[in-house]
Amino acid sequence: MTQAKNCSPQCRSFKCANNSVFYRRDSVWCRLTDEPCNVANCTYSLCVKRRLLPQGVCGETVKRKTVEKRMEEVPLEPIKLRGKALRKIGEKDFF
Repeated sequence: MTQAKNCSPQCRSFKCANNSVFYRRDSVWCRLTDEPCNVANCTYSLCVKRRLLPQGVCGETVKRKTVEKRMEEVPLEPIKLRGKALRKIGEKDFF
């Protein structure tokens, strides 16, 4: 299983909401702090695809975990229909 990766400013989907990111040689710098851009600690960093998770983790590298919930058996009660639904089905009580 692959591990979740941190978001980087080199990603095409990364955007700085304050427009203070600029490219300097091989790294990406922030004009506010005059340091290399740190996605995890910056309040202005965001993802265009809305995939940025807390602590700067890229949501596209995370696999979803689905949990199957069992439905309890509930006794069926008739549903009373009125109007257009009643005309389409033709019965007053529908199970």
